[in-house]
Amino acid sequence: MPRKKPKKFSATKEVHRRARAALGLPPPSRRVEDRRRKPPKHKKKLEEEALS
Repeated sequence: MPRKKPKKFSATKEVHRRARAALGLPPPSRRVEDRRRKPPKHKKKLEEEALS
């Protein structure tokens, strides 16, 4: 079985690797709720709907 070729050095990946080692992992990203599926913030009261 042939040997695997070592991957090309990437300075960016090395900087990220060292930052994670020193500071720890960044917080996980938060899921953004879809505004179209959210109910309206201020629901109309029953009295207002009856008058309309």
